[in-house]
Amino acid sequence: MARAMKVAIVDDEADMRQSISQWLALSGFDTESYASAEEALKAIGADFPGVVVSDIRMPGMDGMAMLKRLMSVDSGLPVILITGHGDVPMAVEAMRIGAFDFLEKPFNPDRMTELAKKATQARRLTLDNRALRRELSDGSVIMKKLIGSSPAMERLREDILDLGQADSHVLIDGETGTGKTLVAHALHAVGPRAGKKFVTISCAAWTEDQLQAKLFGPVEEGGLPLVDEARGGTLCLEDIESLSHPLQSRLLTMINDQAVPPETRIIAICNQHAPDKTLEDVLRPDLFYRLGAMTIVLPPLRTRGEDILTLFTNMSEQFAEEYGCDAPQVTAQEAAQLLQAPWPGNVRQLVNIAERAVLQNRRGSGSIASLLMADNEASGPALTTEGKPLKDYVEAFERMLIDNTMRRHKGSIVAVMEELCLPRRTLNEKMAKYSLQRADYV
Repeated sequence: MARAMKVAIVDDEADMRQSISQWLALSGFDTESYASAEEALKAIGADFPGVVVSDIRMPGMDGMAMLKRLMSVDSGLPVILITGHGDVPMAVEAMRIGAFDFLEKPFNPDRMTELAKKATQARRLTLDNRALRRELSDGSVIMKKLIGSSPAMERLREDILDLGQADSHVLIDGETGTGKTLVAHALHAVGPRAGKKFVTISCAAWTEDQLQAKLFGPVEEGGLPLVDEARGGTLCLEDIESLSHPLQSRLLTMINDQAVPPETRIIAICNQHAPDKTLEDVLRPDLFYRLGAMTIVLPPLRTRGEDILTLFTNMSEQFAEEYGCDAPQVTAQEAAQLLQAPWPGNVRQLVNIAERAVLQNRRGSGSIASLLMADNEASGPALTTEGKPLKDYVEAFERMLIDNTMRRHKGSIVAVMEELCLPRRTLNEKMAKYSLQRADYV
C-alpha cells in the first residue's frame, strides 16, 4: 500500500497549530506540529516524507527565512505558506523562491485539504523518482532486479558484468518486454561510468527534425543537446531501428570523432524488427559494426523455465503488498499453465498478469488460466512453446511451493515442515536441490 505522507505544521500560535492539525488529521493526513521554524528545521531534512504548512509571520526565524533554508536542503520539498491579508506580495515572492502555494487568512479548510493533497501527490512522485534513480545507479541493486536462475539468466548477468567494465559501445536486442532498458541501466551501473550521466531517448518518439535537434542541437530555450549532456557518461538510444539514414550518418560521424576509449559510451536498444530481418539489415553496415562490436540478446520468457514461476511469485507478492491483500496461491495446474504459456509480451506481460491475478484474488473471483486465455486471444496468433517432460513441471511446481511457504513463514523450518508434511531431512535435500537458502527468508 502507498506509504502515509506527513504534513509538518509550523506556527507559533498553539491554537492555530492544533486546529490545522485536527482538520488535516480528519482528512487522513499524518500530522506533526512545531512551534518555531528553528524547531521544524531540526526535524525536516532532505527526502522528508511529506510536506510543510507554515505561517509566514513568526517571531525569530519567519516563514520566508525557513523557506529559503528548506529549499537549500531539498528544493523538491513542497511548502505551503499561510499569509495575512497584507502579506500577499511577500507570498508571491515566496512562490518565486520555490514555495508550492500559499493560503490567505482567513482560509477555507477545504482549500487547505485540497492543497495538501496536491502537495503530497507531488512529493510522493518526487521521492519515487529519486528512489528509482538511486536504484538505477546502484549496480548491486539493479542486478537483483534481473530475477531468475535459468542458464539464460545466469549468462545474461555474467555478460552484463563483463561488458559493463568495457568501454566499447553495446547493442541490445531481443523481443518486446524482455527488459532491455533495465539491462542498459545495469550495464551503466556496474561499470566505471556509474557516477556519470545516463541519458536516454526513444528514436521512435520524435519526428526526424525533433530528434536531430534533441540529439545534436540547437535546443530550444537553452539547454544542451543530448550528445553533450551525456558527455563522459552513457547515451542510451532506444528504438535504434527507427533512426533515419541521415541521422545514422550523423551519429556515425560523432562516434568516429571520439577518441579511444570513447568519451561517451552509446548503448543502442532495438525494440522490434521484422521477423525475417536482423538489426544488421535495418542499420547502415558501418554504424552496425561500430555499435554491434558488443551485443547482448535477451532471452524470451518462454525459454526461461521455472524463472516464470519465480517472477510470478515475486510480482504477485509485490502487488499484494501494494493493494493490501493476499497474493493468490498457485495450484499445480496453474503452475503448468504458466510454464506452458507462449508469453508473446514476455516479462512485461507477466507483470500485468500478476497484478490482475492479485486484484482478482482480492475480489475472490477469476483464475490465472482465464487471464492467460484472455491475453492470448487479445494478442492474436501467438508464439508456441515446446512441451516439457512431466518431471520438469513437477520440479518447477515443487520449488515454487517450497519457496512460497518459506517466504510466508519467514524461514521457519519447523513451520514449513508442518505445512508441507515433510520430514526435516527431505526438506533439506529438496532445498539443496533447488538452491534455496534459509537465510534468504529470515
